[in-house]
Amino acid sequence: MNTRILFLEELNRLRHDLLAMAARVEEDLGKALSALRSNDAELAKEVRASDAVVNAMQLKIEDEAAIVIATQQPVARDLRELVTIFKLTSNIERIGDHAVHLAKAAIKLSGEASFRPLEHIERMAETGQEMLRAAISAFLAQDAEAARKAAALDDQIDAEHKALTEEVLSLMKEHPEMVKKAVRILNTSGHLERLGDHITNICEAIIYMTEGKHEELNQ
Repeated sequence: MNTRILFLEELNRLRHDLLAMAARVEEDLGKALSALRSNDAELAKEVRASDAVVNAMQLKIEDEAAIVIATQQPVARDLRELVTIFKLTSNIERIGDHAVHLAKAAIKLSGEASFRPLEHIERMAETGQEMLRAAISAFLAQDAEAARKAAALDDQIDAEHKALTEEVLSLMKEHPEMVKKAVRILNTSGHLERLGDHITNICEAIIYMTEGKHEELNQ
């Protein structure tokens, strides 16, 4: 078989595996959000169990990408894509970790009375799902402008995080008995804020892949 054709087949397989990993993490984030909304501790436990699967997917992709680099010795644009795949798997794995943190919060909050700041958490998670879908679509389409648009959604997550922080701090002053619950919500919001940062990192990697330049987004 032609060496170039073989390389492209291996690269397409890596893209497919990366898409599967991202889809798994997006699904986990959705499950964690549903668990939070419905006080479903069992659903949240599914997300925690899925983390080991995501980690295994990351290792498999990175091992295969390393073999391609070693055996095919790609250069220029092809090498940038393979380097980008490493960056994407690392950030997707971290996004999965933040989905697990949301699931843990859902378990700890299950059975408790509704808490208004949770609405901010829900919107942050929803925007995170939208960002991840858009970023992976930009990677598959090799579209730098689409990556920039995906990264811009992080402003919405940051705004929700800021609004939640202000609201929770005010509640803590008025209701000291709610401090423990409020701190848990603040920590969860912090994880989702960082989730948005990881997707922004993915978008920056896509721009590097397609345009060969380093660009910092959402500064």
